[in-house]
Amino acid sequence: MITLKEALTKNSEELEELKKQMQEKAEESGLNAYIDSNSSGDGIPILIKDNIQVKGWFVTCASKILQGYIAPYEATVIKNLKSNGFSAFGRANMDEFAMGSTTESSYYGKTLNPHNKNHVPGGSSGGSAAAVAGGIAIAALGSDTGGSIRQPASYCGCVGMKPTYGRVSRYGLSAFASSLDQIGPITQNVEDCAILYDAISGYDEKDSTSANKNDDKIYPNLNPNRKLTIAVIDNYISEADKEIQEEFAKTIKKLEDAGHTIVHKNMQNTKYDIATYYIICTAEATTNLARYDGIRYGSREDGTNLSDTFLKSRSEGFGDEVKRRILLGNFVLSSGYYDAYYLKAQKVRHLIQDEFNTIFEDADLILSPVTPSTAPKIGSMHDPLEMYKSDMYTISVNLAGLPAISVPVGKDSNNMPIGLQFISKAFNEQTLFDGALSMENIVNYKS
Repeated sequence: MITLKEALTKNSEELEELKKQMQEKAEESGLNAYIDSNSSGDGIPILIKDNIQVKGWFVTCASKILQGYIAPYEATVIKNLKSNGFSAFGRANMDEFAMGSTTESSYYGKTLNPHNKNHVPGGSSGGSAAAVAGGIAIAALGSDTGGSIRQPASYCGCVGMKPTYGRVSRYGLSAFASSLDQIGPITQNVEDCAILYDAISGYDEKDSTSANKNDDKIYPNLNPNRKLTIAVIDNYISEADKEIQEEFAKTIKKLEDAGHTIVHKNMQNTKYDIATYYIICTAEATTNLARYDGIRYGSREDGTNLSDTFLKSRSEGFGDEVKRRILLGNFVLSSGYYDAYYLKAQKVRHLIQDEFNTIFEDADLILSPVTPSTAPKIGSMHDPLEMYKSDMYTISVNLAGLPAISVPVGKDSNNMPIGLQFISKAFNEQTLFDGALSMENIVNYKS
């Protein structure tokens, strides 16, 4: 598959031919990464996760309850794509309502990892990452609430970037956890990622959380030769598998040899990140998913009365993981538990933000693993707590509202990709991309 940078040089006829090739490859691959191959407008085709509104397309969040729902309006990121010479092409599979780490909870069935079809591609943006890594999409959009772009990018050996909260409009993104969600790019390399980020980012008055910052473009100013101070979190590394620890150490040595300065820091135990995240995200999910009742949106299961219709529609329409998180969210928001759980989690969230701010007083970037292991086998993450623990390195970034990018750096003994992530200060995407391009050049990852 050609890169996004190369696609910029193609004419309209060549791009139309490319769309046909993408569709054919998607059908032949057997990855179940595409769940539809609609096209919206002319331009360079970008795969769109099934929770982003494209006017006239279905948008189901890979859930039974939204079957038959057609988007009545266009998400801001789709408008931004079109105004920059891109087009929405194809729906990417995902975990239902973006709740999961494997893409196994999708109503459309599981997506397979292109490096080994017995392994998961990660989630919740697993279809987006598998399609890019499998050579059936030039680039894709995903959403990242607790690592849902970076984790599948790491598992599939491609580049995935979560912008600063508020940097990319959430207008038209089906909400999971509103204070955590961000749309971002998944691409074949860092340059492509910067190009796509430039196309979708910017202030949007339709999004009340959108940040009105300057719109300086990243790609024209990329500089992989900058010498940066990079912090590593020593007490986080021991949580990762041995092969990831080894690749992490090798990469640090390569960064040092290239002239970057490494400083060593510590942060609080990751178990506090996990507990804080799953309290806040389930509470917000409970509120956001209350609207899906079988009356206003999607499919309905008729009952004997209105209350029974609500109950049947939600019981039949939502999958197990979504129902589990709704139950958890209702619990932490319930009378008598609100202060003990939700309020306390918000206080710990501020402590996490403060820790990052303290580290950034001495460093330009933070380097960490993306996941504690490489992509697990399909069906092996049957324990929800084990799945939640796999988010230990990514969720603190969402809690703090920071930008981060996953870059592939090597493979394990089973030939499965290993990714590492850079984290930067809020609204400092230029430094983030500069560091990521430097690391990409240094490690010279081969897919």
